[in-house]
Amino acid sequence: MAPKRPNGAGAFPKPVENPAPTMPDPAELYAALDLGTNSCRMLIAQPKGSQFHVVDSFSKSVQLGSGLERSGRLSRASMARTIQAMRICQQKLKRHKVRNMRLVATEACRRATNARGFVQQVQRETGLRLEIIEPEEEARLAVISCAPLVSTRTDQLLVVDIGGGSTELVWIDLTSVPHRERPRAIMRLHAGFHPPESPFPAAKVVDWISVPLGVATLRDQFRDVEDDAARFALMSWFFEESLSEFAPYADEQAREGFQIVGTSGTVTTVAASHLGLKRYDRNKVDGLRMTSDQIDKVIRGYLELGPDGRRRDPRIGQDRQTLIMSGSAILQALLRCWPTDRLSVADRGLREGLLYAQMSADGVLEDGPF
Repeated sequence: MAPKRPNGAGAFPKPVENPAPTMPDPAELYAALDLGTNSCRMLIAQPKGSQFHVVDSFSKSVQLGSGLERSGRLSRASMARTIQAMRICQQKLKRHKVRNMRLVATEACRRATNARGFVQQVQRETGLRLEIIEPEEEARLAVISCAPLVSTRTDQLLVVDIGGGSTELVWIDLTSVPHRERPRAIMRLHAGFHPPESPFPAAKVVDWISVPLGVATLRDQFRDVEDDAARFALMSWFFEESLSEFAPYADEQAREGFQIVGTSGTVTTVAASHLGLKRYDRNKVDGLRMTSDQIDKVIRGYLELGPDGRRRDPRIGQDRQTLIMSGSAILQALLRCWPTDRLSVADRGLREGLLYAQMSADGVLEDGPF
């Protein structure tokens, strides 16, 4: 006798509907926009423990500083490209109903004689209010974004942010801070490089400098040099000359207990090349440690490729092949001054620093490793 067929056998199972993703409360969201000489970048995030979770992002090369070296002004074309990018950012902010935000502009707007008119035009056409920040704040925000990458064994820390129009260097002495407290002490610098007296162990900022040379401005200054290797050598020498006013410049630094954290597209591209990545992977790059010798090997490889070879390299690309060489010239100059076995690669920067600073000021981050 055939077994009785159970009810519903052979029928299609009822699909299980995944619940729609919960939209975060707009009151919990924070936005940070960084308008630099070369790029416009934005993050929208919400606090999550001692970190934050990115809800939405935007990044586009707008070349705002194109022609600035020659004319001292932002061109109509570069302003139009930038405003178009800012419109996209405004749409994202409106869609997520973000209330807490800081939208900042850096070196190109600090230098351009028509920057004030441009900021007014951005507000008129997009409703977004840009704030032109001073070099010290830019340096401070870059430093705190890198706090999670600071080793508890680091006594002397150099944070380097290679931008499109400027490069910020901050030298920090951590010897008076207990080892486990060192990343947290870096985070507290959001209150200023020389904060008021505090009961907590303090990171001491020995010196900082904002050099008005970044990957775009340095490239533009040596655009007339035709030979690739000669142009690279001149850029690197010229950048090193600009460091003479930086207090730790002449001091020989022992490798033990010394860490450089580098944050920029240059550093992350060099790291991706070192790893042999076919496609960029942030998870493999952010936090990677490299030695001076490994970085030199990558840069020598770029020079051997030449302009055409670099254009064909998928990790560099046609748009960035000249920028990677001016950035590499800056990086090589830094490593001549301070060789290290611990250059930490940071795929983070001003946007992350802006988010940490806002969230820390509002007390919405939990006490974590920093």
